[in-house]
Amino acid sequence: MKIGVPKEIKNHEYRVGLTPESVAELIANGHELYVETNAGEGIGAANEVYEQAGAKILSSAKDVFDIADMIVKVKEPQANERAMLKPGQILYTYLHLAPDPEQTKDLVDSGAVCIAYETVTDDAGGLPLLKPMSQVAGRMSIQAGAAALEKAHGGRGVLMGGVPGVLPAKVVVVGGGVVGFNAAQMAVGMHADVTILDRNPAQLERLSNHFEASAKVVYSTKAALEDLVKEADLVIGAVLVPGAAAPKLVNREMLKTMQPGAVLVDVAIDQGGCFETSKATTHADPAYIIDDVVHYCVANMPGAVARTSTYALNNATLHHAVQIANKGWKQALKDDAHLKNGLNVCDGKVTCAPVARDLGYDFVSADTFLI
Repeated sequence: MKIGVPKEIKNHEYRVGLTPESVAELIANGHELYVETNAGEGIGAANEVYEQAGAKILSSAKDVFDIADMIVKVKEPQANERAMLKPGQILYTYLHLAPDPEQTKDLVDSGAVCIAYETVTDDAGGLPLLKPMSQVAGRMSIQAGAAALEKAHGGRGVLMGGVPGVLPAKVVVVGGGVVGFNAAQMAVGMHADVTILDRNPAQLERLSNHFEASAKVVYSTKAALEDLVKEADLVIGAVLVPGAAAPKLVNREMLKTMQPGAVLVDVAIDQGGCFETSKATTHADPAYIIDDVVHYCVANMPGAVARTSTYALNNATLHHAVQIANKGWKQALKDDAHLKNGLNVCDGKVTCAPVARDLGYDFVSADTFLI
């Protein structure tokens, strides 16, 4: 199979779909790799490194899209990339379609086979291709929040861990999954006053057993969230409904009760955000203020630590890339029900039920295309 890796073009996105090591692995399996010039620059992988791994370097994204049977990316394709997709071409990347009707329409119109990292599952019911970026984003959310709390950035002027004689920052983590757990770990490590909200009793027990007295664990109700948000210095939005738009848990009325200079970091922004006042931002202009509350809503947070993120992502995505390339997408999906869950759009149809529901498309089962 001919596999193409274009350079990521989203604002301040430095990751790349395949590392040189992943390229070498796919070539060892008998495939041809085509990499756009300077695609790996953001992770310190020059063209020469990809050539040494066996890839051919092409001068433009168009050249890559024209020759490839499968495109491997990190972020959702931008409008000009979507225009280059061909019927039957495989797109393997993050998509986050539910809050993005324009992208969904373009992918449906393209006739491409679109497999989304974020809806591939595993035996434990987890999302293994989303997990590494959730770990990165969760940890980064505390770094970003700590910086945003500084007075020069519009925040309250509060130090996360305080100092002897002065209370630490109050951090509220909404959602105790992978993002929330990693955010709480970092906040606890910085000696903040941490509270985690979740609705899953088993998850609450796991969190409580892990953090013991170093973080408070609370069952999430509207009343509990309202009370905690009022006193919070930093609120981390870490809620995920697989494939669907994130629920708006912190509304405008709650926002008005918050302390001036408090900070919201919405890690769910890829799925539309879990704060009513959230709108996607970029690393170039990451924050804005509404009702004296700082909003940090960067949609590709892990892109700022591109090398760590790319290698962590490839550790999770490479196995499936090899299976798709070796077997063809139909057989690979037939053989792996978890990978089949990653099929979001195929031959002009929406094959992910939450996306179809949220955006008003007819849902067509992936099995329809695997006969």
